[in-house]
Amino acid sequence: MPKEIKLIFIGIVFLSLPVFVSAISLGQRADFFVDPAFDLSEREEISASLQRIGQNAYFYVEQEWWEELDREEKNEVNKTLQNLDNEFYYKIYPTLTSAFGSEWKPGIDKDSRITILIHPMRKEAGGYFRSSDEYPRLQVSDSNEREMFYLNADYITDPLAKSFLAHEFTHLITFNQKEKLQGVEEEVWLNEARAEYAPTLVGYDDEYKESNLEKRVKTFLENPSDSLTEWQGREADYGGLNLFIQYLVEQYGEEILGNSLKSKEIGIKSLDIDFSQVFTNWLIAVFINDCSLGDQYCYQNENLKNLRVAPLINFLPLKGKSCLGVSQTTKNWTGNWFKFIGGKGTLKIKFIGNPENLFKVPYISKSISGGHSLNFFELDEYQRGEILVSGFGKEITSVTIIPSIQSKTSGFLNPEPAFPFFWEASTIVEVEEVEENSNSKYLEKPISKMTREEILAKITEIEELLTQLKAQIGQTETEEKDDIISVSCEKFEENLYFGLRNNSKVECLQEFLKTQGTEIYPEELITGNFLFLTKAAVIRFQEKYKSEILTPLGLEKGTGFVGEMTRNKINETLSE
Repeated sequence: MPKEIKLIFIGIVFLSLPVFVSAISLGQRADFFVDPAFDLSEREEISASLQRIGQNAYFYVEQEWWEELDREEKNEVNKTLQNLDNEFYYKIYPTLTSAFGSEWKPGIDKDSRITILIHPMRKEAGGYFRSSDEYPRLQVSDSNEREMFYLNADYITDPLAKSFLAHEFTHLITFNQKEKLQGVEEEVWLNEARAEYAPTLVGYDDEYKESNLEKRVKTFLENPSDSLTEWQGREADYGGLNLFIQYLVEQYGEEILGNSLKSKEIGIKSLDIDFSQVFTNWLIAVFINDCSLGDQYCYQNENLKNLRVAPLINFLPLKGKSCLGVSQTTKNWTGNWFKFIGGKGTLKIKFIGNPENLFKVPYISKSISGGHSLNFFELDEYQRGEILVSGFGKEITSVTIIPSIQSKTSGFLNPEPAFPFFWEASTIVEVEEVEENSNSKYLEKPISKMTREEILAKITEIEELLTQLKAQIGQTETEEKDDIISVSCEKFEENLYFGLRNNSKVECLQEFLKTQGTEIYPEELITGNFLFLTKAAVIRFQEKYKSEILTPLGLEKGTGFVGEMTRNKINETLSE
């Protein structure tokens, strides 16, 4: 078994002889192994009947689902299968094999036709592919020993079914081109990227309304800061990946995907481009989408001309002192957009990245006339840097920074680790006052003079630094001790943990912690971000009720993870 047969289960849109016999007829039944992670009833095996023998494909339908259809519904499905057969034979197959190469043919089953099995799946799945089917059952016990893939029965009459068909067929091609011919296993993110581009390549995204592309744009705009290379099989994973591959093909042509399949390299290396530069340009393009800055900063596709990601907006007060500082975490090849508006004078932005990672931080200034100018932070070896933008609030109406980590180029895992970074935006006067204030606990010396070790030590205290800065400039108002504090959530039913951002349940948690007094949550911030201050407050709460939360779990110290025992105590307190 090559590479010990490391099986890949790819694509949410995801002793024994070959099972074919010499004579195959309509209505013939066969048993198939299926993936329980996708099957609606989490089954491992189903029975299906052959409902269409196509020109280069067999269409099997799960028998139990088929028998539940009435006559009219069966006629509709049969008509759909005929249309899908024609689409596959005349458009999908020739287009994709021309661009990417062929599937294994005649393959393990010695039959030139591909098997397509249709069965009910969980709602978010359009289909899936199992590489295990390409191995003999002697090696892989649940192999169907066919060139095949699977489609969701619930979407079979949906217009998107042909896009799902193109997507999953691309996985079948990739298996042959990479694993059979090159002897390497493709990284999942790039495997999915090619499959995501398949409907566009065939022409199914030309009509934008209700297309797969429209669906992915919506997903991306709702989840823009999702790692490109980390694959967890979530709907959010498809959004950015689709929009990136659309951009990549526009810049380098469709052949970049086909050529990468012929390479013995995998993932980023197989693309044979300056991936860091392309990714950075893409982050800029999805923000401004303005060809006047250069073709690398926009989409040519008319359906994507109006695509623009919404940045997180940070407002600097127009009068008086104005200083903001924020800590965040991010993963490799993830976009982050922070926009600064308000304020007057010279804007100063400091950036502190994790010294063990390579950051790139472009920034875009927008003039009062609407034009954009692009520049980059110059980061030192410790990933620190700062910029000065004069005329802010006058000639310059906004500045947007776009930090990203670009360190790792292969071996992407599920999940990938997140790393912290920090930015501070202010006018020059306020920043100088903060650095010169000897009473500041967290700025004992200017950031520019810190050593690498000091920065690493300070990174875990970034959020506390933010609190101190806000306190210095009067942005945090104290509340009277007898104020009535309410909690928005009546009950906590989900686990909450460090790293969650812009989360309404975290806001509820912070409201609850606030009700526990300053000995539990002295900062009393309601941000929706589960970072260092919130984690520390949860730990204090857990240790206060140690006998009820920690002792039953065999723990001595709080963890900061809001799991079942912690939630039970919170819910009990809320019900009193």
